[in-house]
Amino acid sequence: MAEVKAGDILLIGRAASVQFGTPIRFRLIRQLDWTTYDGWVWLDGYQVDERGDAVVRRSIFVKRAGLRAAPVPVAIKGPGRQRRGIRQDAAPGRPGG
Repeated sequence: MAEVKAGDILLIGRAASVQFGTPIRFRLIRQLDWTTYDGWVWLDGYQVDERGDAVVRRSIFVKRAGLRAAPVPVAIKGPGRQRRGIRQDAAPGRPGG
């Protein structure tokens, strides 16, 4: 993968580090400038769920060659308040208007 930048959503799996046997999605905040082994990096960011919402902030130690771009999460509309429109036949100042 090319250079990573803040905001990237990465799929972190076993290719990045053996600790990620079950892959996670990771939204990058920054790459840390800590001295480490050649080809390895420390990343600071958020583990995100399938909707792209942050679950937990983490700093992870991974192989740069194992980083993969994750598919962009699809926004799922959940149950919420429905907007009520103004009735066209209601007079102002009266119920329903």
